[in-house]
Amino acid sequence: MNQEMVEAAVTLPGEDFSRVALTAASVDLLRNLWKQHGPLMFHQSGGCCDGSAPMCYPAGEFLTGDSDVLLGRFTIDGPEHPQLVEFWMSKEQFNYWSHTHLTVDVVTGRGSGFSVEAPEGKRFLIRSTLMDWDVPGV
Repeated sequence: MNQEMVEAAVTLPGEDFSRVALTAASVDLLRNLWKQHGPLMFHQSGGCCDGSAPMCYPAGEFLTGDSDVLLGRFTIDGPEHPQLVEFWMSKEQFNYWSHTHLTVDVVTGRGSGFSVEAPEGKRFLIRSTLMDWDVPGV
């Protein structure tokens, strides 16, 4: 397993730094989930159902809109071709987390949401690090 983290491509206008990364364990799990479900996406809300955990869905199954922010796009090398995974967050949640860098990690256990990794006995979770510079809000 690759021990390096994968940083997302920058998607917010005017920014030149990644706001979100994946651990090697997350990348491995995403590769396995991709085989079962096809293209994937994350959405981080602030609501119920493990609102502090990012939910992973088949791409397009969770509809995003004006109340959401695209924080980054990951390109993950797959067995046949690169796989694109987007990371979305509700604007309301982003207002609270705008000064943090987020890392998507994996732990053993089941979440209580509808995320596609639940049957695997794993769950994604966010580890945050405070950024030490001023970041303009959305």
